[in-house]
Formats: sequence, C-alpha cells, structure tokens
Amino acid sequence: MAISKKFLKSKPICKVKFDVDKDQIENGEIIYLVGDFNDWNEKSTPMKKLKSGKYTVTVDLETGRDYRFRYLAGEDIWFNDNEPDRTETTPYGDAENSVVSC
Repeated sequence: MAISKKFLKSKPICKVKFDVDKDQIENGEIIYLVGDFNDWNEKSTPMKKLKSGKYTVTVDLETGRDYRFRYLAGEDIWFNDNEPDRTETTPYGDAENSVVSC
C-alpha cells in the first residue's frame, strides 16, 4: 500500500493518491476508501482496479488537516494502510484508524 501527496500551488488542496496492492485482498473484492473526508460512507469512494491488480483512487483534501480513514473490501473486511502518516485508536476502542496529514 502507498499514499502519495501532491500539493497544489493555486489552491489549499492536496491531491492524495491511495494505492492498495493486489496481494492485500483476495478474490478480486471491490475496495472502498472510507474516512472522515466522505463522512465514513462505505460506498461513496470505490477504488479502481488496474490491469496490474492494484487498486487506486485519488481524492482532493483540504490542506492543514488530518484525515482518518480505512479500507473496506467487499461488505465487511476492514483494514488499514501499511504506511499511514500515523494511526490512532477509534472512538469505539475496538480498532485503529489510519491517518493522513495534508
């Protein structure tokens, strides 16, 4: 998995690209990027599967903030990024969220 950032000079926006390697998930499940930037809507940000088998999506995020997120494969397989900027415990205390800072 990888996160890459591109800061725009003309706007306070950071284009963040999220990638998930094909070996992270089985059976070609659909993967969604879910986080506070999309109100934790489980279906609003599907990732595109590339010919290589990697999944990817780019989102525009406002700079100067931290964003909590996780990946959702299929209906119920939640997992975190391997290399987030940091992690933090969820408000429910049952898991951790990945965090990206812009």
